[in-house]
Amino acid sequence: MTTAVHKSRGSDAVTEGIRVTVDPSFDELQSDPERERFIFAYRVRMTNEGTEAASLKSRSWRVVDADGTSHDVEGPGVVGQYPQLAPGESFEYSSFCPLPTSWGTMEGHFVFVRPDESTFHARVARFFFATNGVR
Repeated sequence: MTTAVHKSRGSDAVTEGIRVTVDPSFDELQSDPERERFIFAYRVRMTNEGTEAASLKSRSWRVVDADGTSHDVEGPGVVGQYPQLAPGESFEYSSFCPLPTSWGTMEGHFVFVRPDESTFHARVARFFFATNGVR
């Protein structure tokens, strides 16, 4: 029996009290390997483990496929939202990344702003997309 989703290797990083974890997976049902179209889903959870509030303003990603081709993605918010995290609060969202190869990596950062208007980059450690043998 074929399953629709395969797990890949995720990541976990903490910057200035903001923990960012990513759980990626391969979406076999949405992919078309014969046409070199591989769809990878990922779930991001950000948790404020610090003592100060922080509001997300933007994101920056670097996606690298198995051929070494990289693509940078930057933009405001995440999935049209700008979460505000008080100490102890979390925000979670899901998105996807199409690749022309059966594996790749993704990493980056989120720009957060504090109540005093200072900003910092919360690191998103490299995570891995893999089809687990699907060709």
